[in-house]
Amino acid sequence: MLFFSSHAKLPPMRKMTYTEILVAQNTQRDLPVTDKPFRAVAQATGLTEAEVLNTLQTLRHDGILRKFGAILKHQRVGYSQNALIVWAASPDDLDRTGSRFAALPFVSHCYAREPAFLNRYNLFTMVHARHQTLDGAISEMTKVTGSRDYLILESLEEYKKTSPEYF
Repeated sequence: MLFFSSHAKLPPMRKMTYTEILVAQNTQRDLPVTDKPFRAVAQATGLTEAEVLNTLQTLRHDGILRKFGAILKHQRVGYSQNALIVWAASPDDLDRTGSRFAALPFVSHCYAREPAFLNRYNLFTMVHARHQTLDGAISEMTKVTGSRDYLILESLEEYKKTSPEYF
C-alpha cells in the first residue's frame, strides 16, 4: 500500500510523449490480477516492464499522474464490513500518520485530501474488515498513530465502480 500526499506543490503540466500516452492508455483500465501486472502492460505496449514502471514514475514526478489506486470489490473477496474513516491530522504529522495507516493490512486506500472535509478531516482511509470488527480496526489505527479525531462514514450501498478514462 502506498500513501500519496497531495499537499506538495506540483510542477506545471507539460505535453506527454507517445510512450507516456501509450502507458497511460494501458493502465487506466483494470490491470490483470497477477503477481506482475505491469509485465502484462509491457507486453501489450511493446515496452519492457522497467520502461512501464519508469514511465509511470516520471508521470507521477511531473505531476501528470497524481493518483494510482485500486478498486476493491470487497464483498467478492470476503469482507463483510467497510467504511471510509476520515482523520484530522496536523500538517506536520500528515505523512507519518498516513504512512502508518497505509501499512496496516486492512487499509486498502489512504490519501491526503485538500481541502479538508468539513474544514477539518484531511486524511482519508478506506478500511475493510474480514476477521475483525470496524471498532477493532479503528482501535488499532488509533493505537499505532495516536490519532483520535476521526469520523466514520460507513458504506450503506455500493454503486458501480469505474475508473475515468482519459485516452
